[in-house]
Amino acid sequence: MSGTAKIDLSRYASQWRMRNGLDVIVRPICPEDEPLMVKFHQTLSDRTVYFRYFSSLSLRSRVAHERLARICFVDQEREFVLVAEHQDAQSGDRKILAVGRLNKLENGQEAEIAILVADEVQKRGLGREILRRLIQIARDERLVRVYGELIRDNFAIQKLLREFGFRCRLLKDPGFIRATLDLFQNRF
Repeated sequence: MSGTAKIDLSRYASQWRMRNGLDVIVRPICPEDEPLMVKFHQTLSDRTVYFRYFSSLSLRSRVAHERLARICFVDQEREFVLVAEHQDAQSGDRKILAVGRLNKLENGQEAEIAILVADEVQKRGLGREILRRLIQIARDERLVRVYGELIRDNFAIQKLLREFGFRCRLLKDPGFIRATLDLFQNRF
């Protein structure tokens, strides 16, 4: 994300244990994740989709190959995407449980942040961990600020963002909030 140098993606991959004891690997997304992303989107409730996309974006739209290809084939100069993957010990089946994205703005100083966690593992610390890592990546990339836009009624994510030092303010449309974190003023 900085200059023209490629990011060493491997340094952002590691195992992490959720509050319920489930182990996941948090790692950068890769092109081979597209089928796992389809399955991930199939698990999301209408409420979770609405809170993330601000509308009831259809499953068909969310899993369209063109859309998922853009997500899974990351332009490292402009964005960074983490996934949390769990592999079942018995079957060996893998599934994505969360996705976090950091999109660098054209000014090179700021990035938009977004997180999506599967309903089955919400409120177990996974969103917090993805957010923590995305903020660290933004700091490593020497960004000045990150922000996210969210629906005003999404109180859980507002609380989480405030715990990390984000300032929340209403947008012109009072149904939406912008949460902003100045990276070098706030240390957690």
